[in-house]
Amino acid sequence: MGVAYEKFLERQKQLEQQYSAEYYEKQHNRGKLTARERILLLFDQGSFEEIDAFVPPVGVTFGKTTKAFGDGVIAGFGTIGGRQVYAYSQDFNVLGGSLGTTHAAKIVKVQDMALKTGLPVIGLIDSGGARIQEGVASLNGYANIFRRNVLASGVVPQISAIMGPAAGGAVYSPALTDFVFMTEGTSYMFVTGPDVVRQVLNENVTPDQLGGAKVHTSKSGVAQFVYSDDANTILGIKKLLTYLPSNNIENPPYVANDDPTDRVEEALRDIVPEDPDKPYDVRDVITLITDKGRFFEVSENYAPNIIVGFARLGGYVIGIIANQPKVMAGSLDIDSSVKAARFINFCDSFNIPIVTFEDVPGFLPGTDQEHQGIIRNGAKLLYAYTRATVPKITVVLRKSYGGAYIVMNSKGIGGDYNFAWPTAEIAVMGPDGAIAILFRKELAEAADPVALKKELVAKYRNEVANPYIADEKGFIDEVIDPAVTRAKIFRVLKSLDKKSVSLPRRKHGNTPL
Repeated sequence: MGVAYEKFLERQKQLEQQYSAEYYEKQHNRGKLTARERILLLFDQGSFEEIDAFVPPVGVTFGKTTKAFGDGVIAGFGTIGGRQVYAYSQDFNVLGGSLGTTHAAKIVKVQDMALKTGLPVIGLIDSGGARIQEGVASLNGYANIFRRNVLASGVVPQISAIMGPAAGGAVYSPALTDFVFMTEGTSYMFVTGPDVVRQVLNENVTPDQLGGAKVHTSKSGVAQFVYSDDANTILGIKKLLTYLPSNNIENPPYVANDDPTDRVEEALRDIVPEDPDKPYDVRDVITLITDKGRFFEVSENYAPNIIVGFARLGGYVIGIIANQPKVMAGSLDIDSSVKAARFINFCDSFNIPIVTFEDVPGFLPGTDQEHQGIIRNGAKLLYAYTRATVPKITVVLRKSYGGAYIVMNSKGIGGDYNFAWPTAEIAVMGPDGAIAILFRKELAEAADPVALKKELVAKYRNEVANPYIADEKGFIDEVIDPAVTRAKIFRVLKSLDKKSVSLPRRKHGNTPL
C-alpha cells in the first residue's frame, strides 16, 4: 500500500471522526435525526453517492467559522425505490446549517445535475438561514438556489422537507418547490423570527405559534404534508415519489394490480343523500373508485372544502380534485381555489390526468371574500383548468351551479369528458335563489308563501336543474349509473392516452396572481 493510498485513508478517517457519538447525541436530544441519518433513510441501502464531502467553509475576516468538512450540507444522488434522485440534507450541527458560499455551491451543483439529467431533487432543510459571517456572498448563494428552483419548475419534481428551522431567505426555496413537508414539533419556517416580531410589534410569540407545522399546513397553506417525526416525514416523501414521473417528458410510474377496472360499486348509488342539502363525505366516493381504495391526499388540513390528491386507476396515476360537501357545503372560496389551481398546474406539468368530482353550490358569498379578492383568486382556478392540456374528466355528483359550474372543468373551458350522476343539479343558480328572483311577486302575494316556495323549488329541480337538459344539449357527455363510474373513467382515460393539444405560441400567459 503506497503513501498516496495511506493519505487517502487518513482523509477518510478524518471525515468519519467528524461524525462522533457526541455529534449524533446533540441532534437526537433535539428530537431530530442527523443530516446523514436522514440521507441514509431516504435512499435505498448503499445507493447514495456523496459529492463534495470534503469542501470546507470559506475563510472570513469577521466572526468565527469552522474547519468542518462539507460546510454544513450533505449532497449527492442515489436511488429511491430503484429510481435515481438527487438530494441534499442540511447539517444543523455544522454552523447551525447556515448557508455560506460553499454550502450554496453544493446545493446548486445538485440542482444543476438534476436538471441536466431530468431527475427529481429533494431538499432536507435544517438551517439557521444565511451565514452572517459571509455577508452578501451568502445572500447571493440563496439567489443562485432560487434561480435554479424557478428554472426547474415544471421540468423536474422538486420536494422540500422542513426538518428544523427555516428562517429568512431559507423559506423561499421551499416555497418555490412543488411540495413542502414539515415535521411536527421540530420544524418551523418564517420570514422574520419571534425576536424581530417582539421588537417591531411588541408581540410575544413562540416559533411554533409563528411558523410551526400546524400553522403552515392548516392556515397559510405553505406546506402540504405534516408528519410526527423525521422518519415518518421521509417515508411520506418516498410515498409521494411513487406517484410522480422523474421529469416533464416521462409519464408517471405505472403499477399493475388485480383490482378490475370494470369493477361495479353499487354503494355509489346511495352515497349522495336524497335531501340535496344534506352533506356527505366525498372521500367515500373517491375510495370506492380508485385502485384498492387508496388515495394520497395533498394539503389535507388546508382549505378542506376542496379535496386534492393522487390515486391510481387501472394502475395509472391520476390527480383527483373533489368538492367536499361536508365543509362549507363544498363551496369555493379563496383558499380552496388557489389550492386546487396549484395542484392542477402540477398535474399538467407532469403529465398526470385530472379527474374532478363535482358538488359545488357556488362561490362563497360575503364581504370578506369579495374584499380579499375572490374574483382574482377564483380566476386562478379557472385559468389553471383552462390552460391544462392533460386529459381532464369531470363527474358531476350533485350540485353544479353558476360560475362554479363553469370553473370546475366544464366542457366550455376544455373538459374532455363530462359525466353526471342522476342526482346532478346543473343550473345558473340554486333553487332557492332562482325562485326568490323569478317569483318574487307571486311569493309576496301568496296566502301561504312557504308552501308555494316549496312547490316551485321542487318544480325547478325537476324541470330546470336536472342533468338531462345538459345531456341533451351536449354539455354533459353522458348521465351514468354511479355504480359504473370507475369503469367509465378508465375507458375514457384510455381513449385519451394519445391526447395532444397545441396552444397559441407565446412566452407565457399572464396568470391572475
